[in-house]
Amino acid sequence: MIEVKDLTKIYRVNQKDPGVRGAVKALFRPQHQDKIAVDHISFRVAPGEVVGYIGVNGAGKSTTIKMLTGILAATSGEVRVLGRDPHRQRVANARDIGVVFGQRSQLWWDLALIESLNLIGQIYRVEPARFQQRLAQFSDILELKSLLQVPIRNMSLGQKMRAELAATLIHDPQIVYLDEPTIGLDLIVKERIREFIRQQNRENGATVILTTHDLGDIEQLCQRVIIIDNGKLIYDGPLSTIRDRFGKFRAITFEMAADVGPLVMPPGTEVMPAPAEDVTDARRLVLRFDRTHTTASQVAAAIMNQAEVIDFSLAEPDLSSIIKQIYNGALD
Repeated sequence: MIEVKDLTKIYRVNQKDPGVRGAVKALFRPQHQDKIAVDHISFRVAPGEVVGYIGVNGAGKSTTIKMLTGILAATSGEVRVLGRDPHRQRVANARDIGVVFGQRSQLWWDLALIESLNLIGQIYRVEPARFQQRLAQFSDILELKSLLQVPIRNMSLGQKMRAELAATLIHDPQIVYLDEPTIGLDLIVKERIREFIRQQNRENGATVILTTHDLGDIEQLCQRVIIIDNGKLIYDGPLSTIRDRFGKFRAITFEMAADVGPLVMPPGTEVMPAPAEDVTDARRLVLRFDRTHTTASQVAAAIMNQAEVIDFSLAEPDLSSIIKQIYNGALD
């Protein structure tokens, strides 16, 4: 579906000194600095995949999406979407893709939602019967029935995003690009949108590229992640591999019957105390351990043999802490 080879995008940024003198100097002797937004990245996406494309702000995610959609031309390298050059064949490419930019709207501000959807259906030449079928489906899943006659400007953020998804998918695109689709939304709306994306992928085979800062989206929707940092691709593979490689530390929390005194851990368990901010009570003991060397049962047994334990809980590493490790050079 998507093939990217040595894709590079360089922006030329004007440099200007402050004040009138700087403005005059820039007029007659302009100076420029090249900013590499995307730096020789390569990857392929197969039909029906849901791929998380993640990175910090300024990493190059949105620039990549804009090149894949044909909005921007690459400085160098090759990109093929359904066998086409998306920038040179923009009209043909647009027929087969859907795009949601979380901070931009494709809907008409003063029109009712149904009017915007009708217009989009006409633009994409959606068959009337199919349009009505998709409209009924989206109205049910995304709870849009009460919003169809409401102008976009009168909708809340969550309502607008649900409307954007309907507009993006009304023409049955083969590839869907979602750039921050859940930004600023509450948990209930986020879960509704995630379920909608899962359904479209499962029932219609839509290929999805998802960029987001919400790692909950990645965990619930994606099996594969591509991580980009400073324009360079630093990881491309299964989400499970990321967890196995960098999520080896677990935390186990004990609620003790009395204040915790000195404890002796069995040799070889490699148990470490949790960071100070994790410990809030003298009767609460939090330990971190490497699951490749020690099991949770060994840690629990060692503590219970030395003190009375009321309760304990085991926490898996969260994806955000793992991604932070990778950004800090854990892949080097």
